[in-house]
Amino acid sequence: MTIDYEWRGAFDNAALGALHAEGFGASTPEVDWEGRVRRHSLGWVCARDGDALVGFVNVAWDGGGHAFVLDTVVAGGRRRSGIGAELVAEAARRARAAGCAWLHVDFEDDLRAFYVDACGFEPTAAGLIAL
Repeated sequence: MTIDYEWRGAFDNAALGALHAEGFGASTPEVDWEGRVRRHSLGWVCARDGDALVGFVNVAWDGGGHAFVLDTVVAGGRRRSGIGAELVAEAARRARAAGCAWLHVDFEDDLRAFYVDACGFEPTAAGLIAL
């Protein structure tokens, strides 16, 4: 299995919607993912096995020194193979190259081993308001 990673790679809205639905359990068939990430993101990383989109991470930012990892997702049959960690590593490299000083991520407790152990994030205190 050879996986190719591409910063700001082209993707099909339907393919990303299906991957997102598989990873997060919510169908979003009408979302214009491409329009959304182009408007609000520093960039994104696509992971492909041939023509198949098998992973994705979005890197939102504040226009300055802070970037944010959102929606890290890997196809179900490809999880626990290092694809997710490489998606995040490429996101970190690209955010650093863009001049960002910080890369943030929020995650639920069951993803702690992935983000802290596999990806190298430092645990921090954070706050959240449900809207």
